[in-house]
Amino acid sequence: MTVSIVILAMIAGFLCMRLYSVLGRRAEHGEEPVQNRVEPVAAPAVLPLAEQPAKGSAQPLAQPPMLPVVERGLREIIAADRRFDPLAFVEGARGAYRVILEAFWRGDKEELAQLCDGDVLESFSAAIDARVAAGQTYDNRLVRIEEAALVGASYDAPFASIAVRFISDVAAVTRDADGTVIAGSLTDAVEVRDVWTFRRNLQSTSPDWLLEATDEG
Repeated sequence: MTVSIVILAMIAGFLCMRLYSVLGRRAEHGEEPVQNRVEPVAAPAVLPLAEQPAKGSAQPLAQPPMLPVVERGLREIIAADRRFDPLAFVEGARGAYRVILEAFWRGDKEELAQLCDGDVLESFSAAIDARVAAGQTYDNRLVRIEEAALVGASYDAPFASIAVRFISDVAAVTRDADGTVIAGSLTDAVEVRDVWTFRRNLQSTSPDWLLEATDEG
């Protein structure tokens, strides 16, 4: 029994010496510890007027699986801008979706000019002008956003483009100049599917992504 205890003690001492020779050497010679391969990335301000989840609110819906081409595009964007955070971007895109729709419905061209670019801004402005000329107004409500999923991503220096598919419920009403409902209903929401593409110059000091294209999803 005593011999067994001595043998076990010798083995334990040998293991301790081996551990010290491997781990202790790093501390003695001032070697730096190995860093994690993936560095944490701070979430920047992604889109103007981005929605931030309130304390205690439900968490955003999980992202569906992404196509390899989308993942490759996101990696290229992250390589060009280490501050870019895809999850923060999706939250910002959800907020921008609501803000842009509501600005369009009420005919606010100035706000749209801060959020949209090029042909999209021209299309929205033309639609607003046509609505005003017809004496019509929109009384629409974005009931909920069911899904906001990344479906496209690319980087063509210095511009990054990301496409987001939105599935939402919208209650839409069109009124004439007298306020009479001529189309739609506020009690019956319809499902709307959109694919919006946002674009940003990564060399710009502005963190804002502008809406550059819209399509049906």
